[in-house]
Amino acid sequence: MALPDLARHDTLPKLLALHAREHGGETALREKEFGIWRSITWAEYHERVRSFALGLAALGVGRGDVVALIGDNRPDWVMGEVATHAAGAMSLGIYRDALDDEIAYLLSHAEAKLVFAEDEEQVDKLLSLGDRAPSLRHIVYSDPRGMRKYDDPRLMPVSALIRRGEDLRLAEPDRYERMVEATRGEDVAILCTTSGTTARPKLAMLTAKALLNHCACYLGADPKGPDDEYVSVLPLPWIMEQVYVMGWGLITRMKVNFVEEPDTMMADFREIGPTFVLFAPRLWEAIAADVRARVMDSTPLKQRLYEFGMRQGLAALDRGRRSAVADALLFRALRDRLGFSRLKSAATGGAALGPDTFRFFQAMGVPLRQLYGQTELLGAYTIHRADEVDFNTVGVPFDSTVEVRIDNPDANGVGEIVTRHPNMFAGYFRNEEATRADLRDGWMHTGDAGYFDRKGHLVVIDRIKDIATTARGDRFSPMFIENKLKFSPYVAEAVILGDRRDYLAAIICIRYPIVSKWAERNRIAFTTYSDLAAKPQVAEILKREIEAVNAQLPEAQRIRKAVLLYKELDADDDELTRTRKVRRGVIAQKYGDIIEAIYGGRTEIPVDAVIKFQDGTTQRIRTTLRVIELAPAPAPARAPARAA
Repeated sequence: MALPDLARHDTLPKLLALHAREHGGETALREKEFGIWRSITWAEYHERVRSFALGLAALGVGRGDVVALIGDNRPDWVMGEVATHAAGAMSLGIYRDALDDEIAYLLSHAEAKLVFAEDEEQVDKLLSLGDRAPSLRHIVYSDPRGMRKYDDPRLMPVSALIRRGEDLRLAEPDRYERMVEATRGEDVAILCTTSGTTARPKLAMLTAKALLNHCACYLGADPKGPDDEYVSVLPLPWIMEQVYVMGWGLITRMKVNFVEEPDTMMADFREIGPTFVLFAPRLWEAIAADVRARVMDSTPLKQRLYEFGMRQGLAALDRGRRSAVADALLFRALRDRLGFSRLKSAATGGAALGPDTFRFFQAMGVPLRQLYGQTELLGAYTIHRADEVDFNTVGVPFDSTVEVRIDNPDANGVGEIVTRHPNMFAGYFRNEEATRADLRDGWMHTGDAGYFDRKGHLVVIDRIKDIATTARGDRFSPMFIENKLKFSPYVAEAVILGDRRDYLAAIICIRYPIVSKWAERNRIAFTTYSDLAAKPQVAEILKREIEAVNAQLPEAQRIRKAVLLYKELDADDDELTRTRKVRRGVIAQKYGDIIEAIYGGRTEIPVDAVIKFQDGTTQRIRTTLRVIELAPAPAPARAPARAA
């Protein structure tokens, strides 16, 4: 497919106007409401954006202002973002599950003037901020349910914003066209939050021109067109969802679909049967775990068929082909069940996906490829070529304009991954010091450790600061071992310890939906997550899973001890980022007593803790963590050091 002239149509509002003019009757977006898929044409998309943008202008929102958006992925979010750019303002996406403190920080740091909020839940968060967001003048909500009880003068239903826009259009019929024409690709259009693994997220400034040109570069490596279908399930504040929904959607006219609710995601996904999908590693892991859990609940015959099919599929994969027998017996039906029947390409990105999970989907016939990138570099910039998929690498740069080098390599060629290309971020918003630290001489210093293999593929090992060394001098990547553990259907999250210690240990969170099913099937009584995690039978089955991983690892990298944590790791507790990356510093500090007890030789660790929930309620937990012994710990190399 020939792409639009991006030199002329260099902003999202200009591309939308082009498609509305030339393809107005075609479907652009779909949303499922009350069980029915509702189509939105390019003309309808354009008309609503025009009303939004004029409404923003009527409220005084213009060049240099910031408009925030918070809620589920919905057409109104997309339209609000394009309208923000048409008004000359910058958009700032906020994760729907962000807590009050996070929202207050982002709104005050950006000095956001207006927020598009989806519903009562998000409005409640905004109203609770009080004077912590002094710049906030207007809150525009899309879902009116439950809103009658509020009388805050900043509140406005989206219908009122549209009326203001239409009034302005009647007064100035060509106002919107002039606004769109005045948009410039060189202007900062998007403030995109970084992952914030060590501190508050920074706001990367992205110009419309950089976004669109980088999307075009990506399309050269993975082409898309108007016949492609995409289901938007990853958070819209994330850079890759911005690339697909805002970038690809408005460049290629790829149809973008929005599920009814997060709980109906996989059912809605199957109804659409998308041709392309990007899931974060946590979701691929969850799907693989769910498949294996369902097999456990099936008949002995089906279990044997599954095991035979997987053996055949993996063996064929090792030979560089697919098994026709396994496809007929197992994988064709499984792909259909998951909604993967029409996939032409699939990707994983945002963090590392373990090789075992990767092989699982490749054997199934899912055309899965790995991406690698950063927010500051407009998301991904490497990918596997379709005929060169390697589970241990992240592929090669999109094209020759993307330059990647390894700085300060060691004897094995491992060093920091440093990248530049023509479509990078314009710096961090109101943070010149951080910009100078990360962007040097036009090169982005990623902070990731990696190397190039013999085929020229980039291999990413871990964050440089996270690569650890035992007291015996053995180096290891916690993330690599964690990903192998998370291939188990029983493991939701894992944190590997061992930096400057005599051996490796693990803190593990059970995958509650699956472990609880297993417990019920085995008539093990339990009440809560904490109670289930403390059961000796659960510890025994997790011990077997860890032993299976240990068998694949060098002696020095094997896990010697583990505990099953009494709660799940949670982004609301700062233990994970909003993109589900582990905040190791928080873990080391918060669970320091548990870590010291593990390495101090304790076999049981008493816990008396208080858990705070998102609604503000708390629960006191009193339990005992049993240390799972996997192998005799080696004799100390020296006195124990501080926690990993």
